[in-house]
Amino acid sequence: MCLAIPAKVMVINGDKANVDFGQGVLREVNISLVEAKIGDYVLVHAGYAIQLIEEKDAQETLSLWNSILEAGQE
Repeated sequence: MCLAIPAKVMVINGDKANVDFGQGVLREVNISLVEAKIGDYVLVHAGYAIQLIEEKDAQETLSLWNSILEAGQE
């Protein structure tokens, strides 16, 4: 099973970008597979942005992830 998490592109430096997975979780990912701009949302899998997605879809997915993580802490 593959898992991709949405993130917002914050800074771009060549083929690398700093992305925000929400709640201040920043990571560097490779964006060479997509034509991302600052402010775009991308799906990240194994350190690579593999697809651009709409902000609404990204926010919905992040909300579901947060619900899952919170339920696991109970």
